[in-house]
Order: sequence, then C-alpha cells, then structure tokens
Amino acid sequence: MFTLIKNYNQARRGWINTPHGVIQTPFFMNVATAAAIKGGVTAPELSALKCQVVLCNTYHLHIRPGDEIIGGLGGLHKFMNWEKPVLTDSGGFQVFSLAKLRRIKEEGVYFSSHVDGKKIFMGPEESMQIQYNLGADIIMAFDECIGIKDLDEATARDYVEKSVDRTTRWLVRCQEELKRLDSQQLLFGINQGGVYEDIRIRHMNEIKELDLPGYAIGGLAVGERKEDMFRVIEAVVPHMPVDKPRYLMGVGTPSDIIEAVARGIDMFDCVMPTRNARHGTVFTSEGIIHAGNKRFTGDDKPLDENCDCPTCKQFSRAYIRHLFKAREWLAGRLTSIHNLYFYNNLTEQIRAAIEAGTFEEFRRENSEKLSLLI
Repeated sequence: MFTLIKNYNQARRGWINTPHGVIQTPFFMNVATAAAIKGGVTAPELSALKCQVVLCNTYHLHIRPGDEIIGGLGGLHKFMNWEKPVLTDSGGFQVFSLAKLRRIKEEGVYFSSHVDGKKIFMGPEESMQIQYNLGADIIMAFDECIGIKDLDEATARDYVEKSVDRTTRWLVRCQEELKRLDSQQLLFGINQGGVYEDIRIRHMNEIKELDLPGYAIGGLAVGERKEDMFRVIEAVVPHMPVDKPRYLMGVGTPSDIIEAVARGIDMFDCVMPTRNARHGTVFTSEGIIHAGNKRFTGDDKPLDENCDCPTCKQFSRAYIRHLFKAREWLAGRLTSIHNLYFYNNLTEQIRAAIEAGTFEEFRRENSEKLSLLI
C-alpha cells in the first residue's frame, strides 16, 4: 500500500495506493466535514487546486443525511462527485469537541446530537459500519481525543493512561469489525497519550503490533503549546513503522506542516485554510495578509504574485477587499480557493524539495517566513 521513495534526513517522500488512485506523500487533505468544502468550493473544482484527498467526518454525516442514505446513493465518491481518494475521520474527535453532550463508557460513547438533541450511541463497531457505508478509501479507528485541561497533574495522568488503554481495546474491536464486514478499506490506528512521552511511546509500540495499513498521531493541536506538539512528535515517530504512512491529525499552519515533515510525518489535515479564508486571512508565499486591510483598497496585484490559483489569475486584492467590505459571499469563496491551492501547492513543493535533496534549504527559507503577518 505504501511505498517509500526517498528520505532526506527524517523527511520522507513516497506514495499510497488506494482504490481511487495513488496519493503522493507528503500531502494535505482538504476538509469537507459534511461532504462539502466550506467556502462554496465544489469537489470537481478541487482537482484544479491540486487536491489529492478529501476528508469527511463520520459523526456529522451519520447525523445528516445519514450514512445509509449516502451508501444507497453509491457512497461519498458519487454523492459529492469526487473521483479521487476519500478519508473519513472516525467520530473520535467529537468525543473531545462535544464534551458537554457525551458520556464515555467501555462499550462506546453516548452523544446528544448537536443538531436536535437526539440520543446517539457510537462505539468501534458502529464507527466501522458507518465508514463502511460511506465508502471511504482510508478510515480511522474510533478513539478518544483526550481533553484534560481542567484536571490536576495526578488526575490527568491517570485519566490519560486509562483512556489510552481503552482506545487500544477499541482499536482491536475496529479491526475485528472490519474483518466481519469483509471490507478492503485501509484502517489507520491512532496514537494517543496527551503530552506524556512515555505513555505515547508505550501506546505506539502496542498498536503497531496490530500491523495496520497506517498510523496517526492524534490528540495534538488541541490547545497544547507548539513546543509540546513537536516534542511529542519527536518522541513517537521513531517508534512508528518505517513502511507505513504517518498522519498528524488536525495540523496545521504552513510552518507546522514543514516542521512536521522534517520530523518524519507524511499526512496532514486542517480546517484552517477555509476557516481563515472566510474571515479574510490569506496565506501567501511571503507571509500572511488580511484581505480586508485598507491598504489593499487600490491594489491591483493578485493576493500572491507567485501563485497560479484561479483567484490570483483573475482577481485583484482591491476587488477581494471590496467583496469583504460589501459582505459578498464571493469574498470567502475566492480566498478559500486561494488558500486551498496554497496548501496543496506547498506540499507539492515539499515533495519536490525532498526529491531534489534541497528540503533543508526549503525549510530554512519558508518555515518562519510563512508564519509572519505582513
């Protein structure tokens, strides 16, 4: 499934073979939580933005329109008119994000729907069944994304240890259910353990014994310090299989992606490109700009003079600033198109730099610069 082509120090260049095509790594997944990219970008348009993989969410699509409905319509690929690979998150992040609406038990998680308050149960078996109906190429194991910010140190560590053990038991159940379904989908296990390096390492060593198609590092980018995130990655990566893809969930900024690739990560996703775009925050090759800034009132240059996206080819900063000030929906659509292209193009540049043996120079030139507000 995974072929490693080249290393540059810890950075890796490879590809993943899926039923809906080959994915070149490292790569960024464009987030279509409810089978739609926020910002009004259609699935067919994503191909022109260099998107390789779309990420959809199990919990949200189970709530509406329903995974059985999507399955009956031919799965996510036909439903959203997307011919390339799809990855579905398991619903485990909602264990974290819907903390006030859920109860965690050994059998699974009891939710109240954020839409209408309806009672919902999801365990490992249910998550696998839903993702099977959705027809994704890569599916994620059901886990608990741990939130401990309000706990004291001793209580927090004890909770993390117990949660990680339960996540391991859930992973085994996911694997067994997928075998029962006779599914050929690629199941990724998720490493958890908060910011505790020893728990993270123990968990990674346990779950890699299951010999899954890929492994993710979850539970980061949820409020911890940046240095803690990188510290955890550096601790866990040496214990991840070399011959399997490595996925850092929910990350992140352009600089985060460059730095994580330098530490051995292959896969990324984040809502930041479109969420920030809808508020006028634009990523460029020179740093970050706010499209609504007054200084762009008469600026006829594109958002990024080094960008070949449809927005930069056709529209000026002055026009896009006008759209934001006039509260036109087109503003968010045009900036979303640009940001998605920027992220996908960034990972394409990273792949080229690893192949050429110039990744360290690329990192030095871009990692800090791309985080600057200009």
